Amino acid sequence: MKKLLLAVLVLSSTTLFAQKKADDIARLNTETYDFGKVKQNVPPTATITVTNIGSEPLIIEQATPSCGCTVSDYTKAPIAPGKTGTITATYNAAALGPINKTLTVKFAGADDPKFVKLTGEVLTPAAYATYEASKASAKKN
Repeated sequence: MKKLLLAVLVLSSTTLFAQKKADDIARLNTETYDFGKVKQNVPPTATITVTNIGSEPLIIEQATPSCGCTVSDYTKAPIAPGKTGTITATYNAAALGPINKTLTVKFAGADDPKFVKLTGEVLTPAAYATYEASKASAKKN
């Protein structure tokens, strides 16, 4: 009888401390953010909305970019159930070419992170001016 009671107690305590899946407590408005075409050395910023879909306050513990070329910030205060917070990621746009970065988002109480893929393309100032002119021309037609 003592062994049975001990087994029940151990199983109960294990489920009490079981962590949740990030998908059960938080929803991101996007998992891929496309900066589009950006001018070199003009840092674009992505803003991602986080919705608390759980029943307890949601805390964003970290929003970590995959490289030093991106800086992130996020809502530090607990997000009430049904409410939203934000995560921002600013890419420095120094290097020419495609943008393929990842933002790893960790929530308190979740055993897995969520990921946001950041994409786009950095153009030289001249190439960006040509791109903008072609967009403006297309709107007129």
